[in-house]
Amino acid sequence: MVVKINENYLKLKSSYLFVEVARREQEFIKNNPDANVIKMGIGDVTKPLVPAVIDAFRNAVEEMADGETFMGYGPEQGYEFLAEAIIKNDYETYGVSLDTSEVFISDGAKCDTGNIQEIFGIGNKIAVTDPVYTVYVDTNVMAGRTGEMGEDGMYEGLTYLKCNAENGFVPELPDEPVDIIYLCYPNNPTGTTLTKDQLKVFVDYAKENKALILFDAAYEVFINEDNVPHTIYEIEGAKEVAIEFKSFSKTAGFTGTRCAYTVVPKELKGFTEDGEEVEINPLWNRRQTTKFNGVSYPVQRAAEAVYSPDGKKQIMEVVDYYMENAKIIRESLTDMGLEVYGGVSSPYIWVKTPNNMDSWDFFDILLNDANVVGTPGSGFGPSGEGYLRLTAFNTLENTLEAMDRISKLEF
Repeated sequence: MVVKINENYLKLKSSYLFVEVARREQEFIKNNPDANVIKMGIGDVTKPLVPAVIDAFRNAVEEMADGETFMGYGPEQGYEFLAEAIIKNDYETYGVSLDTSEVFISDGAKCDTGNIQEIFGIGNKIAVTDPVYTVYVDTNVMAGRTGEMGEDGMYEGLTYLKCNAENGFVPELPDEPVDIIYLCYPNNPTGTTLTKDQLKVFVDYAKENKALILFDAAYEVFINEDNVPHTIYEIEGAKEVAIEFKSFSKTAGFTGTRCAYTVVPKELKGFTEDGEEVEINPLWNRRQTTKFNGVSYPVQRAAEAVYSPDGKKQIMEVVDYYMENAKIIRESLTDMGLEVYGGVSSPYIWVKTPNNMDSWDFFDILLNDANVVGTPGSGFGPSGEGYLRLTAFNTLENTLEAMDRISKLEF
């Protein structure tokens, strides 16, 4: 007997995008130790946790040091106090009512968007936007829902919904029947948004075709446009067809602290092979209680503080700081004559490479000649070729310096 591997992993033709970005970055730094590299590629934040969050974190840690207030295993789904704060602030504000049993606290939206596919049958037809956050694709490849990657960079068996300048980065409805559609808005990587009417088209499609939408709203806090929904549940009927993912990573600087949540409404149904209707909420509950031990008590208390009056004020100051960076990047690149998208209701800026340059070639020029790290658009899918993503999460000083360096390049 020999150990058999999951051969679906062998279908992953290239290393995880951000691993390759980091590899090239580290190789450059090794060969150029005196270079001041400005990182605007991976979407990690630079501002520290705000005082209200730190105070709550410290107080919870102190509770853990006292036998009277010590907390052991918590509920795998998350503490009620955090779920209640989430519902009150992130949903009731927009006229959406939820029960705490529909909110599942986790350690990251990346984990949840990857893990959620476990509760759905292997035969489901998956649709993703193109370009796309790579986790949606790779986890379905790992699960065996696709064939091999073709020469066009697309996996056999996946339905790709193109998002490009020609269609205003608004994906068209699938031209073939699909069961599950991944949507991320404000979008990673393009930084673009969908209006309520544009999102309603997908909700209506899902209702008519008994399909499911997996809606990643990790960047909701950055929305600055009135007609852009803060939750998919603002759209009538969405509770019947959508699971929503949100995160404290970019909202409140929890990239190193790890806290997020997923909403699975009770109205949401799936079907067995025999056509029997099944409620999806208990399936995700079972998955989490079996495979996840929950987010630590101090972290959940820290996340709760995000919704305190001081927390809200302090966090919006940080959000405004990043969005000022986004404005600087967007306007600076536009002034250089480059074609730029995003950066209005998103911390991501999607820039067309000059002279139809290859994405990785543009990445290398920025790294070698300006010492600025971006993320090649081709790493997000075939329609990302010819683009590069920059993030607004660095410091204001570094953002200004990066734009100054790029402005001096000749393309």
